Amino acid sequence: MSVDWEACPRVAPGIQTNEVADGYVVYDPDRERVHYLNNTAVLVLELCTGKIKAADMPHRVQTAYNLPETPVVEVEECLQKLYREGLVH
Repeated sequence: MSVDWEACPRVAPGIQTNEVADGYVVYDPDRERVHYLNNTAVLVLELCTGKIKAADMPHRVQTAYNLPETPVVEVEECLQKLYREGLVH
């Protein structure tokens, strides 16, 4: 699955998030699944407001972590996993 960079991903309804020391624990009641997200995955998930294009997310992650390069591949992989796990649509 490739990411539609023009799409504005949104967190799936009903997803419950709880902050922990090294990221989030996310519960999906529809699938009865628990997910553990690291801080970078949390940032990408938080950017999934339905108003931010996927294409803008790598630059926002770069800015947030003061990275020398834009993490396009890493954000794409993260978004693919979030979509696949049903956490965003």
